[in-house]
Amino acid sequence: MKLTVSKSKNSASFYVQKTIRKPNGCVTTVTVEKLGNLTEVTTKAGGKDPFVWAQEYVNELNRKEYDENKEILVSYSPSKLLKKNEQKLFNCGYLFLQDVYYRLGLDKVCRDISSRHSFEYDLNDVLSKLIYTRILFPASKSSSYKQAARFLEQPSFELHDIYRALSVLSEENDFIQAQLYKNSQQVIKRRKDVLFYDCTNYFFELEEADDLRRYGKSKQHQPLPLVGMGLFMDHDGIPLAFDIYPGNKNEQPTLKPLEKKVIRDYGLEQIIVCTDAGLSSKTNRKFNDCTMNGMQVRSFITTQSIKQLPGYLRDFSLDTQGWHLSGSDQVFDLNGIDEARDYDRVFYKDRWIKEDLSNRTIKSGAKPLEQHLVISFSPKYKNYQRKIRNGQIERARQFIASGNYKQRPKNQNDPHRFISRNSATKDGEICSEELVYLNTDAIQEEERYDGFYAVCTNLDKMGVDEIVRINKKRWEIEECFRIMKSDFKARPVYLQTEDHIRAHFITCFIALVVYRILEKMLHEAYTCEEIIDTLRNMQMARPGEKLGYTPVYTRTDLTDALHEAAGFRTDYQIITDVNMRKIIREIKKKK
Repeated sequence: MKLTVSKSKNSASFYVQKTIRKPNGCVTTVTVEKLGNLTEVTTKAGGKDPFVWAQEYVNELNRKEYDENKEILVSYSPSKLLKKNEQKLFNCGYLFLQDVYYRLGLDKVCRDISSRHSFEYDLNDVLSKLIYTRILFPASKSSSYKQAARFLEQPSFELHDIYRALSVLSEENDFIQAQLYKNSQQVIKRRKDVLFYDCTNYFFELEEADDLRRYGKSKQHQPLPLVGMGLFMDHDGIPLAFDIYPGNKNEQPTLKPLEKKVIRDYGLEQIIVCTDAGLSSKTNRKFNDCTMNGMQVRSFITTQSIKQLPGYLRDFSLDTQGWHLSGSDQVFDLNGIDEARDYDRVFYKDRWIKEDLSNRTIKSGAKPLEQHLVISFSPKYKNYQRKIRNGQIERARQFIASGNYKQRPKNQNDPHRFISRNSATKDGEICSEELVYLNTDAIQEEERYDGFYAVCTNLDKMGVDEIVRINKKRWEIEECFRIMKSDFKARPVYLQTEDHIRAHFITCFIALVVYRILEKMLHEAYTCEEIIDTLRNMQMARPGEKLGYTPVYTRTDLTDALHEAAGFRTDYQIITDVNMRKIIREIKKKK
């Protein structure tokens, strides 16, 4: 680099310039930095001759550039022992999570919280380390504290500070969620007109239930106390808000309180709430059938069990006639289609219903909820259901042959639902032994519904294709739960107090938001397992004091994509301490 001074009649301008060679072989001069005019440089010089100061400034830039680019030789001796307790290996994959963390302004959120409380530990350091370890090395809070020592930046807190911070995080739960949503809109465009809601539960390793942890129906079939979680997700699969509730509580009443809070705290106006059939109670549907000033402000799209429809609608749904294809006026009879040729096609029929679907008696004067019922039929979906059921039938046969069948509640996926017992023959004679057989009538009854799928909505201006497309995205909220439970190991939970439990889930929630945004920055080109395994294995070795760091991970397309998305690189042959500090400093400057 060199100093260039452009003089004019009344002043002079100072530039730092550099000569570079382009890929085509041409040589050109570019301006690296404009130092200012003569008056500005004189002010910066602080009494020195401005020309002398400017030249010294350029010399210092050249020195720093030389230090950054010079080759570093590291010598090793076969006769010298390693120093005791000297850490040689560090994880740098967390830096990409840290990049998203600071983009979301969570450091500022922690500062706002700290200003309202009296504690000496660094809440930002505690929260960020809990999030990074939850994604990369999920474990207990004690183990997370130990795992945090693997990062380039060592924890500034003690283990007891984590447990103290959990109480603060629990108290500030609503504030954190609201600020996280607000800040996230500056990082990634969020479509907030469609919200997905679902519930799950988490089991606890303890024998006695309490007010929050209650015995209920576990989705993991664990006979342990549970805590339920209701989660809102936006149209793009990024978590929006959550709440927890006692594990024995019905899921359906959890929707309205959390939705009201989201509308109030997040400033949402017109929304469509999409749920599964288990959460689509009449109360929830009516709550999301809201019109103000002639405008629909809340709407719903929900799956509908065809089996639970009134008889005339069930017959309408299963009738083979009157089916359509998107964009076509042709009417199809399902008996006349070629399922091999039409394997990937989806046929549909729809009907507006002005009667209540709950099979309950409507109160006198009450207005029934008008709904748009959309039925779809897919040969591909039919084949999938048959394949799953055939495997269950085979298992039922094995249970019968081995005598290893059980009398227990039957759900829609339990092979025991096809096993029947009878102590009398068809003629009514008493048998000496109980008859156990495969119930073919039950199998045939289930097969009637294969390939059919129903959705209900109160939207009157949205096409069938768009309704079905929105409903199909519900799988992403199921994936959110899977990531938390499997990849983040949010279960089982070992914490005891309610505020600590709530704080555990807020850290899991933030970790999920951070991960999902990173996934979007990578254009959703990689699986969750690929991303987390890569980040976990991005290690840096430290050859010696003040010698910097050398990457000991494999450079791949995924690591290149991570560096491109974050705007920094850790895959040079060696990174000096100065450059590593610069990377960390630049990450923490992001807003």
